[in-house]
Amino acid sequence: MKRIAESELILNPDGSIYHLNLQPENIGDTIIFVGDQNRVPKVAKHFDSIEFETQKREFRTITGAFKGKRLSVISTGIGPDNIDIVINELDALVNIDLKTRTVKEKQTSLTIVRIGTSGSVQKDIPVDSFVLAKYGLGFDGMLHAYDCKHILENKMEDAFIKHTDYDNRKSRPYIVQNSSELEKKLISDSIFSGITGTAGGFYGPQGRILRLAIQDNNLNRKIDSFNFKGIRITNLEMETSAIYGLSKLLGHHAVSMNAIIANRANGTFSQDPYKAVENLITYTLNKLVV
Repeated sequence: MKRIAESELILNPDGSIYHLNLQPENIGDTIIFVGDQNRVPKVAKHFDSIEFETQKREFRTITGAFKGKRLSVISTGIGPDNIDIVINELDALVNIDLKTRTVKEKQTSLTIVRIGTSGSVQKDIPVDSFVLAKYGLGFDGMLHAYDCKHILENKMEDAFIKHTDYDNRKSRPYIVQNSSELEKKLISDSIFSGITGTAGGFYGPQGRILRLAIQDNNLNRKIDSFNFKGIRITNLEMETSAIYGLSKLLGHHAVSMNAIIANRANGTFSQDPYKAVENLITYTLNKLVV
């Protein structure tokens, strides 16, 4: 087996993976992603026991047990670039022998669930509701750094590009489906589902205008009206497509769960976004252990 060079697989002096500061034994096979490091203990407070915790930069991890199931919750920070770090390093922890720096013959598949906040782009998806992303639509371009054509929904991408008259100077939008197996575990009649758009930024990339003009003033309206065989874009955030793309390439199961705290179509914002997130946390945890 080919040995991975020190410059490519970077470890800390104690042998832990570079950014996450984790050893293989520090994580469970089921991992919850949150963006905000301060949300990690808000998930972990529901655990029956805690066995490990650490933090380096924005990457905070707590591992424990919930109703007999070993779980880890990790803060990823914001954006597809951070997701690139987190998923590659988690995969290295379970699928690369860090001592010999070689890929293991037997691969481990992680279960990854994002619990995040998001803004709805549809009038009928109200604040405080939950959205499960059946597909991730990436505007960020990160996944194109990898050999990924075989996992993409090319017909849906082409339809979106045509519908929006998408500027070809931007990175080609990419679409990846979630883990249908994990979706079955997490979905219920109370959950909306559709395409979650992942932007490469918060302001201009999501159509917000402060002092800078944006390239396409009508893009959000065209996003809202896109429909592919009955599937529409439900919400915008900044991580889902990267999670889906890297997870699928590496053989992991991923689903993104979103608490809707803003409705861009109606101009409304949740009166208690913390409660909405707390409700999504308890919903997701209990679904994972059924």
